[in-house]
Amino acid sequence: MEEKKLDLKSILGFVLIGAILLFMLYQNQPTQEELDAEKAKQEQVDAAAEKKEAQEAVASTPQEEEEEYVSPQDSVGQARIREKLGSFGYSATLPSAQGGTTTISNELVELKVSNKGGFITEARLKAYKTYDSLPVYLIKDDNASFNLSFSTTDNRNLNTENLYFEPKLSKNGQNQVLTMRLKVGPDQYLEYRYELKPKDYMMNFGIKTVGLQNVVNSSAPMNLDYELTGYRKAKSISYENRYSRLVYEYEDGSTDKLGATGEDTEVEKDVNWFNYRQHFFSSMLLTDTPFEEVKFTSKNLIENEDVDTVFTKHYAANMKLAPKNGELNYAMNLFYGPTDYTILNNYERGIDEAMPLGWGIFGWINKYVVIPIFGFLISFLPAGFAIIALTILIKLALSPVQYKQYVSQAKMKVLKPELDEIKQKYEGNQMKIQQETMKLQSTAGASPLKGCLPGILQIPVFYALFTFFPSAFDLRQKSFLWADDLSSYDKVAQLPFKIPFYGDHVSLFPILASIAIFFY
Repeated sequence: MEEKKLDLKSILGFVLIGAILLFMLYQNQPTQEELDAEKAKQEQVDAAAEKKEAQEAVASTPQEEEEEYVSPQDSVGQARIREKLGSFGYSATLPSAQGGTTTISNELVELKVSNKGGFITEARLKAYKTYDSLPVYLIKDDNASFNLSFSTTDNRNLNTENLYFEPKLSKNGQNQVLTMRLKVGPDQYLEYRYELKPKDYMMNFGIKTVGLQNVVNSSAPMNLDYELTGYRKAKSISYENRYSRLVYEYEDGSTDKLGATGEDTEVEKDVNWFNYRQHFFSSMLLTDTPFEEVKFTSKNLIENEDVDTVFTKHYAANMKLAPKNGELNYAMNLFYGPTDYTILNNYERGIDEAMPLGWGIFGWINKYVVIPIFGFLISFLPAGFAIIALTILIKLALSPVQYKQYVSQAKMKVLKPELDEIKQKYEGNQMKIQQETMKLQSTAGASPLKGCLPGILQIPVFYALFTFFPSAFDLRQKSFLWADDLSSYDKVAQLPFKIPFYGDHVSLFPILASIAIFFY
């Protein structure tokens, strides 16, 4: 095999080109005055955007439906609230209308459910921290809303997010059960029911009505809106945002996802579940009875990846719930937890398809080959060494294919002088050159195709690895050598300027990989 040699002129050329590029970038970096002006401009834009959002939020809030606590002794107040809310004014006379939250938790998650709206206002994962060591909240500080809107038989349009539910905490064996009831009477109510098992990220969730046939207009569908704005949890905004997607399963088990950039909207039929995926963490809603039609919306909130931000994407789903025999009864599940293949796959509901493991054969290789092997390795090896061991095992498994490739390449190199002679002998006669070349290759048992085919066969394996590592939860916040988080970029130096298509920091791993490939 011919040894590769580096030409001194080539090396000097690369060094000079690199020096020129660095000098140009240094010369063209913005001055402090320009940076201050740009910062002031960005602050003005952000302030204007926040003001506009606040104004829109106030304008869109149906103030006439807002429920407030009315004492049972306040006859004037009761008359006023019944005029505003009709039969649902009864809920304003209960102590729960004074506000408050109820907490349910297990070893893995802690959930706080508000009397107002009856839904979760905080969802914290106990075992995990963000990149800056803060608790991981999937829901907090009004970043999520869950609203059931419906009409009544007396022509009122109500929204549950503005009404107060009465909480009741109980036990079902080892499970914690929280019922939130929006009452129109002692035995008439709309109920949200939460049941949380020990050591589980998924809980049972149900929506049903009892005794509301003559109160709720059952001839019209009830609209359920579930929205969530994803918090940033990783060091790299762009990297986290790239893998934050709205994924869903519909019809006969097909899965799809909305776009990663800009704003995307889709309307799907017979939806079984959807996932507001935030790279390594997921917020899911699953239903036993498929939603007949759901309108999904995803909006990218990161316009400039160089500007530090709190949120990544805004997700929304609007679905219609159809009452049967005048009553509503939907059995569902809520999942707040890590986007970990092993955890998701254990539920056997197809929600592991929410992970970006690649399509077709690439996903198959990851699910049935890479993940089991890597899971075994990382059970007793540090993450960095597990990656090295996995790479070695894959190289060994592919060595027979690579050996055939090397043998074919060696044969072609041996035949090169004879092939050159044929080209020289039959110069100008392409057909004769081709015939003699094929004859010689056939006699020697060599062919360019035989050298290419083994390489092509390796592509699915390495592409599967390419999709696996960015989504491998086991690598999150695992350190190796100088890298403090193998799921993100390593940083050995922070640059005072930004290099186009490179960034503002020095990552040593890709530099070492490039050098290794160059000299290999």
